[in-house]
Amino acid sequence: MNIEQFETSLKEKGIALNSTQLGQFEKYYETLVEWNEKMNLTAITEKGEVYLKHFYDSISAAFYFDFTKPFRLCDVGAGAGFPSIPLKIAFPHIDVTIVDSLNKRITFLNHLAATLNLEKVQFVHDRAETFGVNPNYRESFDVVTARAVARMSVLSELCLPLVKVGGHFLALKAVNAEEELKTGQKAIAALGGKLLNSHTFNLPIEEFDRTIIIIKKEKQTPKKYPRKPGVPGKTPIE
Repeated sequence: MNIEQFETSLKEKGIALNSTQLGQFEKYYETLVEWNEKMNLTAITEKGEVYLKHFYDSISAAFYFDFTKPFRLCDVGAGAGFPSIPLKIAFPHIDVTIVDSLNKRITFLNHLAATLNLEKVQFVHDRAETFGVNPNYRESFDVVTARAVARMSVLSELCLPLVKVGGHFLALKAVNAEEELKTGQKAIAALGGKLLNSHTFNLPIEEFDRTIIIIKKEKQTPKKYPRKPGVPGKTPIE
């Protein structure tokens, strides 16, 4: 996907990027590739693939959820900033917090935010399990996102404790999304969530399957969740 295709494909979805935003995506790509030489941020480095599989794929969350209003978003395990930084570039009014367990990725994100002149962004070095019990963050976000971090039963325990009641959890998934939803239903319910929608679509050009799962937080998460670091992955609620 070249830059023109990226711009046109998003415009067809009602997302118009100006020259400043397109310039930010170019700088994002350059910075990602430069830093990827000294730390493992992504296996995808070819420009067209980064634009399709990272940038466009991240923004696809906005095809099915309204990002036009200001709100607080937390991105769990964002790695090199996906999906929240592309979403932040496309929708500058959202307030973004990224939590990641690797400090070197936080260093990259701080550098990236300075390079792209991003405001209303913060990056926290922490495990999602301990971040989710921190009273400064627990149940304080309107939207929580996660992309390819863990299966839904595990991911729900890492993300739903951060969502305020009435807010939403958006999971960006590739393969096995339907199967994950089946095994994840018990966890979603136990953590106060309810499945609102699941949208499956194809990425343009390469036709890869993608699914956006939207869960609404209907009641408070019980205080015992999330459990201690490592426990959700070893013994998921299923």
